[in-house]
Amino acid sequence: MLRDVLAIVLAGGRGTRLEPLTRDRAKPAVPFGGIYRIVDFALSNCINSDIRKILVLTQYKAVSLARHIDQGWRFLTRELDEYIEVIPPQQRIAEHWYQGTADAIYQNVYTIEKARPRETLILAGDHIYKMDYAAMIRSHRDRGADLTIACLPVPRMQACDFGVMQVDGDDRVLGFQEKPKEPRGMPDNPDLALASMGIYVFSTNLMYELLFEDAAKKDGSKHDFGKDIIPAMLGNANVFAYPFRDENRKQAAYWRDVGTLDAYYQASMDLIQVDPVLNLYDRDWPIHTYQPPMPPPKFVHAEGDRRGAAYNSIVCQGAIISGGQVHRSILSPGVRINSFALVEDSILLDGVEVGRHARIQRAILDKDVKVPAGTSIGWDREADLARGFSVTDEGITVVAKGEDLERFGSHGS
Repeated sequence: MLRDVLAIVLAGGRGTRLEPLTRDRAKPAVPFGGIYRIVDFALSNCINSDIRKILVLTQYKAVSLARHIDQGWRFLTRELDEYIEVIPPQQRIAEHWYQGTADAIYQNVYTIEKARPRETLILAGDHIYKMDYAAMIRSHRDRGADLTIACLPVPRMQACDFGVMQVDGDDRVLGFQEKPKEPRGMPDNPDLALASMGIYVFSTNLMYELLFEDAAKKDGSKHDFGKDIIPAMLGNANVFAYPFRDENRKQAAYWRDVGTLDAYYQASMDLIQVDPVLNLYDRDWPIHTYQPPMPPPKFVHAEGDRRGAAYNSIVCQGAIISGGQVHRSILSPGVRINSFALVEDSILLDGVEVGRHARIQRAILDKDVKVPAGTSIGWDREADLARGFSVTDEGITVVAKGEDLERFGSHGS
């Protein structure tokens, strides 16, 4: 166990591009893959990396996130100095909400000091990937680094959404631009840019100094690591890049920022492939989560065209497929599909019920949506928009949590 390392998960993001899924929850709390929440991946990476002192900093719409961590992540033992602690904004130092990533850490320095960490590992709570942070920390120590930044190559045209680095042959960071309009390509491959993953290992004492210096700047600072802290360190400190080493054990490295509805949908659909890009079945790198006390999934009726069946799909505990058909979809806990209903290429979150003869395709239905008998969703874009549903650029229909579809009549139109 890395007892002298503290991990801090930044989990306060609004996730506006994921609305309506983030209408009632923070982005890290968005369900993923049937039983998981997005934050489970960063937390599981910590546990699998033997890091067991973890702070989760929340801000916006954090109730469901805090509840999830309380239900599923209380297996660590305080008596052994292991914990995952949810820290809401306290305005202990300043009288405002977190102004940026650096300000979020700054406002919690007293809590960090109590842990007396040699290094502080800073993580985003809204990315999906598998990574051994312990190997990154060993590299940080071996190099005598002040800051180590995890990175991976991305297509240059997509790099404007990331911090972009330039490094020398020893991976020392020479330049850093946060979300540049014209990202610089890598010398050996101009079509790719070296992107920051938002994963930082800081030598803690220096981090304190940098945070207090930044906080003293009343103007000209966004109080953000990528925009302010890291660029100011270059030339004055030992800053190294750490190439992403994937624990997913697939041919291509897997790291996803599911920041849009279309990206979320595609990452979810990847899971139902015969050979899924993200391997959730690796017992050597388990993804922990809260498992609700529900019975196994159930499939009933097998006569004529009234057949309860699911094909190329993920079906979670408590789901009942009662005479309906499910193809290439994810059914979360407690979902019910009634007779003669058809669900295709869709994601149904907890407690969704699909009535008889209803048809769902290329849709995301948030928790507790009740689809009346005979309703069609995802078949007619204009009709879905007219009913107030969200429809993405790729044509994915999204129905908000608890939406009352009875008001649209028996056929939903």
